[in-house]
Amino acid sequence: MFDQHTPQHPEPSHTILHISDTHFVEDDALLHDKVDSDANLARLFDGLRKSSIAPDALVFTGDLADAGQPDAYRRLRALVEPVCADYGAELIWIMGNHDARPEFRSGLLDLDPTQEPVDRVFDVAGLRVIALDSTVPGRHHGELTDAQLEWLAEELASPAEHGTLIGLHHPPVPSMLGLLPLVELKEQHRLAEVIEGTDVRGVLGGHLHYSTTSTFAGGIPVSVASATCYTQDIQVRHPAARGMDGAQGYNLVSVYPDRVLHTVVPIGAYPTVYEMTPEILQSFMEKSAAEQAAMVETANRTEDAEALAGAGR
Repeated sequence: MFDQHTPQHPEPSHTILHISDTHFVEDDALLHDKVDSDANLARLFDGLRKSSIAPDALVFTGDLADAGQPDAYRRLRALVEPVCADYGAELIWIMGNHDARPEFRSGLLDLDPTQEPVDRVFDVAGLRVIALDSTVPGRHHGELTDAQLEWLAEELASPAEHGTLIGLHHPPVPSMLGLLPLVELKEQHRLAEVIEGTDVRGVLGGHLHYSTTSTFAGGIPVSVASATCYTQDIQVRHPAARGMDGAQGYNLVSVYPDRVLHTVVPIGAYPTVYEMTPEILQSFMEKSAAEQAAMVETANRTEDAEALAGAGR
């Protein structure tokens, strides 16, 4: 092996699947009579199983059911829990404005079906994940009460070994969506005052139905995962809105000692442009720099990626 092949970064200490806005509907029906929410999430897990990704936790940032239907939570739980069991991964459900607290609490958490906010703390091998309930029963905008913010401040008073990620449905970010002022997280500065200067390394959100990133509270990264059901078309005339059956995805969160990487992963299978098997790529990496350069030059000149297959011969 050669110096240029030595990775500059270690393996991540934690890997998290950040999934949002599944919007399961009652009786296995189609969302808006068009979208099979169950099948979309199943496709996500099909792709996961074919990969080398080994999540430590799955974080669902809200709108798990489209209208808080008990049957939707039952089917969602039946689909997701076996996946978490296969990987030994923590399962973290977070409330969204389309969810209903009583049905969410009883259907997903086996708790009493009350209207109490669903705020919880998880220790994922030293990484603290805080689930915040930003919902307001019967409304679509988000709020955090004085009691919730006081509780959060108490939790953050002591740092965690690998820092903290906060998950909530309503992300504290601006958006070009015309409807956002009606449904955004209100008084975002109050949350910023609590988390600024703490060990919070990132905020995970949903709600927007498209992927985006920002910073908050003095530079804390905010990452919004797209929806698995349908997405928002950003290329419309303001303030129009258009939901589309495409570009669904999730975020792969990789936690390193000095940074957190958020990678958007599309859901589904697409036509192959070129492919290098693990065996071919490993063999290629073991070649000398001169041999590698010759192979790459041939592949570029002929526009034939299979020229690199000679590495495995």
